[in-house]
Parts: sequence; structure tokens; C-alpha cells
Amino acid sequence: MTAERTEIVRQGASLFDRRLTAGRTGNISVRVGPRILITPTGTSLGNLVSDELAILDLNGQHLAGSRPSKEWPIHVETYRARPDSGAVVHLHSSHAAAVSCLAGLNVADCFPPLTAYHVMRVGRVPLVRYLPPGDPALGDEVGRAMSSAHSVLLANHGSVLAGRTLADAVDAAEELEETARILLLLGDRPVSLVDQSP
Repeated sequence: MTAERTEIVRQGASLFDRRLTAGRTGNISVRVGPRILITPTGTSLGNLVSDELAILDLNGQHLAGSRPSKEWPIHVETYRARPDSGAVVHLHSSHAAAVSCLAGLNVADCFPPLTAYHVMRVGRVPLVRYLPPGDPALGDEVGRAMSSAHSVLLANHGSVLAGRTLADAVDAAEELEETARILLLLGDRPVSLVDQSP
């Protein structure tokens, strides 16, 4: 798991340095066979230590390392819903979190298809109702939403994105944040959307 540990530390620092997560928010996991390598609870993504990452089994049982993020149920349920995924990124990035607080969002898809890259990298983004961070029911809700999408928005909270690799999940998280920023910049102005017809 050395390469996976190194990649989690590298990507965590990159996300933190680019202000896609702040303070001790956000968490990252990578699936390695029957194990999940996940960031510890209460730790800044900007200061991760590879030897302190937690190891869980696919049922969420803590096997080794530091205490896992309290959001571990989100990760476990995402892997159950999306067995093709090798990584999960959960962020509280400013623009995505701001959109998650808006009233009247389309719960089936929070973001209109504003750019081609959003359509390609993020896709449909269901809204998961508000539940407190760390609530096991939040993991269940995310798992249900992830059964038909690889990106979700948590109401009044942030985003969760799954990818085949950690790089894929980070790319999708960046694209979702950029789409959220564009959406907020546009405000109530009329927009033209990406044509998704075949």
C-alpha cells in the first residue's frame, strides 16, 4: 500500500493548497483489494502522514492505523454501490458547499449541464438530504444515490465523488467545484446548456 499512501498524501496536500478544502475538513479513501485506506479523523488534508492513514475492511471494520474519518460510512457505502470505484473524495469546497445550501435544487441533478467537462467528468449530481456529518444514515443515503451516479452533493455540507482512480475522483471534484463557481457567477441570468442529445 506504499504507493497508495503516497498518493493520498500528495493529493490531500494539493487539494488543501488549492483551497478546495479548509482546516480539518474533507477526507479521501482508496480501495486496495479488500481494504480501504482512509484519512484519519480530525486531520487536515494538508498535513497527512502516510503511516497514520487508517485501514478498514469493506464492512467498515477498523483494522489498523489511526482512527478513521468519522465520515467513513460515506466511503464504505460508496464502494458497495460502485464496485468499479477505486477512490472516493469528500470535500467541503466553498462553491459546492454554497450551492448545497441553496433552496429549490433539483434533487435528481443539482447542476445544469453548463460545460462539456462537467458532463464528461462529473455527470448527474443527485442531492442527498441533510444529515449531520458522521451520521451512519448519511452513508446509507449516499450509497443509494451513488447506485446511479458517481457524484453527489450533500445538502448544507459538500460533495462526494467516486472515481476509478484517486486522480479521477480528484479531477471530478475539481470540475464539480468549477461548475458550482460558474453557476453562482451566472446567478439568475438565462443560460445556454450543453446539448446532451445523442
